[in-house]
Amino acid sequence: MIVAITDDAWRTARAALATTGDRFADLLSATATAARSVPATRHWSVADTAAHVATLTQACASMFGVAPPPVHGLGELMRETTIDTVADLNEVVLGRFTERDPEALAGQIRSDIKLLLDATDGEDPAAAVPWLGGSAVPVAGLLAHLLNELQIHGRDIARPVGARWWVPRREAALFFELFLIGVIHHGYGRLLDGHGPWPRRRVAVEFASPYTTTRSIVIDDGRVTVEPPGGPTDVRLTFDPVALNLMLFGRVSRARTVLAGDVVVRGRRPWLLPAFLRIMRLPS
Repeated sequence: MIVAITDDAWRTARAALATTGDRFADLLSATATAARSVPATRHWSVADTAAHVATLTQACASMFGVAPPPVHGLGELMRETTIDTVADLNEVVLGRFTERDPEALAGQIRSDIKLLLDATDGEDPAAAVPWLGGSAVPVAGLLAHLLNELQIHGRDIARPVGARWWVPRREAALFFELFLIGVIHHGYGRLLDGHGPWPRRRVAVEFASPYTTTRSIVIDDGRVTVEPPGGPTDVRLTFDPVALNLMLFGRVSRARTVLAGDVVVRGRRPWLLPAFLRIMRLPS
């Protein structure tokens, strides 16, 4: 299935990355200096979380030749990484990337995002760039992925320091619309290696939201594809994009998300959803 990237989605992704990057940097400057050692996640402090985001902004800028990679050998590390080993990649990169001063990281994040946006201005948003595990992602999807990292980790940092953080639904929806659909369309390489067992039968899950184009993600015969709506569907998910992203990245439990009505599960075979999510899961 050809997945078109609209001009509106491309413009929205670029504008959202610029504004969210500025808000993330402002958050670091305003709150994180005094709280740099405060835990932000189960494994990282506020300073570590900010450093992780800085490695991502620099890595993305380096893909277009406007910044050096944050650590030596990053390309090879990325090619060998699967969903199951993303945490290992992050720890290796953070071990080699030593900057932890929030003000310095805030400045770097601002600079990297500007370099990235300048470098991709006028680029074809659907052009493929290499990603983890031999996969490929459209340029627009790369920006949407980085935007999602800022959204998720901005929340991680804001919560323990009592700061305000918000994510517009239209901007959160870009992760599904541009990155997730894009990487399936362009080829996910070895990204899903190690997942299993794969469902023994075809499983089709339709994703619908007021902020996205309705599509089905299908697992069949060891492959994942994208299909237009209207075909045979086992599960239909209606979702709030902010809640879906938090659930997929393990910030909010599936049960809580469903009970709150932020993800509504319907369809002929809803019991197939856990098997689907076992394959189509994301690092948390």
